[in-house]
Amino acid sequence: MRVRPCALIIERNSVLTMKYRYGDTDVYALPGGNPDPGEGLSEVIMRELREELGIETEVDQLVLCGEVIGEDGRKDALHAVFLVHLIAGMPILNPEHTSALEIKWLSLADLESLHLYPNVGQEIRAFIDGRLPGTYLGKIDQPYAD
Repeated sequence: MRVRPCALIIERNSVLTMKYRYGDTDVYALPGGNPDPGEGLSEVIMRELREELGIETEVDQLVLCGEVIGEDGRKDALHAVFLVHLIAGMPILNPEHTSALEIKWLSLADLESLHLYPNVGQEIRAFIDGRLPGTYLGKIDQPYAD
């Protein structure tokens, strides 16, 4: 199982995501990535955001984690979502480091209705509202685009 730490950056009642297109489906991913050997989860997030978006960040608390069990040959993944604060720069895609199509700030109200990766819009809303019951979600129901 691979580990994928990712960032929950909230500003003006919106969450920073990276938009991808898979088949006919728009997918909005929380920015993050895979660790290099010897790299801690906070280090991964800060490096990935610097490389992919050109921003400097500070990693705060672990908000939630959960497993996506791969289907159709996809690898299983443990997603670890951290609250992250933007401390310098404006997010701009770097096509040398990402295949994302654009940066998209999603309204908190839209998180549950869009295809989010990992699929934790409801849990993010619960965290923001102060009613997330725990950090470990178990299995995340992650629909895949065709």
